[in-house]
Amino acid sequence: MAVTGLSQSERELVAIGAAVASNCIPCVEYHVPEARKSGLTDAQIAEAVRLADRVRQVPAKKVLDAAIGMLAVPQPDHGSSGTPGPSCSAVTASCGHARD
Repeated sequence: MAVTGLSQSERELVAIGAAVASNCIPCVEYHVPEARKSGLTDAQIAEAVRLADRVRQVPAKKVLDAAIGMLAVPQPDHGSSGTPGPSCSAVTASCGHARD
């Protein structure tokens, strides 16, 4: 299915965002040059990369908070909200881990 409502530059920005969010180095290595070919500047590409990284950090922070929240030892405060995220049992279907 072809996406026709977006320009080539817009498609490359979306692809870069998805590549960064999914930690896919080969995808980044492919889409950054493609974005340049589509006319995007390095400054525009960098802005997309930074935005994608900020979006990616939200669930990563929630996982970190959940893991730290389960520990019985005090942890240094690095700006954490101290509120653990959802338990694995709440996301068992998506993470694939069975509860004992």
